[in-house]
Amino acid sequence: MTTEHSVGFEPADKLAQDPESVRRRFWHKIKRVAAHLPFAEDILAAYYCAFDRQTPRHVQVALLGAIAYFVLPFDFMPDILPILGFTDDAAILATALRMVASNITPAHREAARAAMQRGLEDET
Repeated sequence: MTTEHSVGFEPADKLAQDPESVRRRFWHKIKRVAAHLPFAEDILAAYYCAFDRQTPRHVQVALLGAIAYFVLPFDFMPDILPILGFTDDAAILATALRMVASNITPAHREAARAAMQRGLEDET
């Protein structure tokens, strides 16, 4: 089932309905691949925004859909492909970020920078 705020990819939509599973899978994957992602800080800011209780629900849904797509082990462009593997993830994230940019606060961005500096310690 696709909502107006979802990414339109059913496995990601289904996963996004289970925020705790997204949270666990996110930290596992981001730790493995962050060094190879030019958008690692952006996806971390999106993560912090999605799990911020002050974030409006429709924004959380959009971001959780994008993050769920990122953590899925399969997607349109397999992540193991050199260079191209994360282009679809980046496109989904960029679209979600454009939709909700005004909701990602300086505090979310600072939390993302701090996580990067700490080496992405799990904060769950």
